[in-house]
Amino acid sequence: MRRLNKPDRHGAEAVEGRGLAKENTEQQNTSRTQCRNNDVPSALDRVRQAARRSRGERFSALFHHITLDRLEAAFFAIKKNAAAGVDGVTWEQYEQDLGENLRGLYDRLHGGAYRAKPSRRVFIPKVDGQMRPLGIATLEDKIVQRVVAELLNAIYEVDFLGFSYGFRPGRQAHLALDALAVGIRRKKVSWVLDADVRNFFGSISHEWMMEFLQHRIADRRILRLIRKWLKAGVMENERWTASEEGSPQGASISPLLANVYLHYALDLWVQRWRTRYARGDVIIVRWADDFVVGFQYEAEGRGFQPRLCARLGKFGLTLHPEKTRLIRFGRFAKHDAKRLDGQRKPATFSFLGFAHFCGVNRNGKFQVERRTMSKRLTAKLKSVKAELRKRMHHDLVEQGRWLQAVVRGYFRYHAIPGNWNALGRFRTQIARLWFRSLRRRSQNSTLTWSRMSAIAARWLPPARILHPYPEQRLHAIIRGRSPVR
Repeated sequence: MRRLNKPDRHGAEAVEGRGLAKENTEQQNTSRTQCRNNDVPSALDRVRQAARRSRGERFSALFHHITLDRLEAAFFAIKKNAAAGVDGVTWEQYEQDLGENLRGLYDRLHGGAYRAKPSRRVFIPKVDGQMRPLGIATLEDKIVQRVVAELLNAIYEVDFLGFSYGFRPGRQAHLALDALAVGIRRKKVSWVLDADVRNFFGSISHEWMMEFLQHRIADRRILRLIRKWLKAGVMENERWTASEEGSPQGASISPLLANVYLHYALDLWVQRWRTRYARGDVIIVRWADDFVVGFQYEAEGRGFQPRLCARLGKFGLTLHPEKTRLIRFGRFAKHDAKRLDGQRKPATFSFLGFAHFCGVNRNGKFQVERRTMSKRLTAKLKSVKAELRKRMHHDLVEQGRWLQAVVRGYFRYHAIPGNWNALGRFRTQIARLWFRSLRRRSQNSTLTWSRMSAIAARWLPPARILHPYPEQRLHAIIRGRSPVR
């Protein structure tokens, strides 16, 4: 489909001080043609620059950045097979008359007639067997939320602290894993607090959320939009339920709102505590509501936990009692665990799908070893087994291509240094599941494991490490700046 024509519209105004005078609305802030000398910053760049110039500045003119161009770009950024919301409108249906649909959405937004629709509640299984609630917004809500999130990201990316990694541009999970491993190895960390906020997305206070946003956002129309999404409620089994607290997990705006909430409720407080009160080294790495804090001294770790609980409780949050614990971890953990605790091995903790162990490298020096969590590996194998049952009578080539994509996608995340055994185990188990599925297609199957090994070698990628060592990646990224937060 041909994209929207670009109708004549007023040029974007500069943030907090208009770039164009009212009498010159037909002027443009940038050249209409590309040229080498055109170094005028874009609208979002100007927002970012203004946020960087003054960390206390409040933005009162943001809504005009919600343009037809940005709405269109947000639409094409949404996956075509994304689930529909309560109105049942799919990506393909909306695209059939995209120009008129987006123009109507734009007019409703700027005319004050836009109404947020409830999220459709669905549940997906978690690794521990429980069910995670997700809120699926309507397609139009997804479009507007993406645009607003893009605007707010230009501001808050300047404010967010370095140890916050979750759902931020250019900060994938492997960077958080690398920062944690390097921080534990380079700093004097002997104790680790593995913390998890209980039902975080469902416990967000709307009032605190709006108060936090107003530290930076003064545009009432933007704030009104966010309040509409928070108060829209959820639809489950054709019944509407009001939302008194929480933000739907799965909505496009929710990751940004979660980071804003924890930035004020947690990050700034932790940063102030460790710079003012901690005597020893303290590191922290946070991914959304899951974070790890490392301490040099046991007393500081044990004193920090009740203060943390009190701090989070002020904003309606609690730590998960079963997933939050302070353990001995670091270069002396193995020796101290046996001498002081009477344990053969020190405790381990899990973060971002990997179990973290105290180990040594080939030179006998301490390093953080990481292996795929057994629960996550088992859950993935179960899902592949169930899907193979549905594809049992499909063509062998079709099955091979699908399994090849599954294994390659699994390796893309889990193929980190030190995790080769888990990768090989996963590939072997996939081959065995495929072997059993193929033999069940016929009672007189003549397929042997020797022949199956050849089939697996043809379609399943070999187990190999795809990611560099933590120090190598961080060194290439930071180029001399401190990687330890």
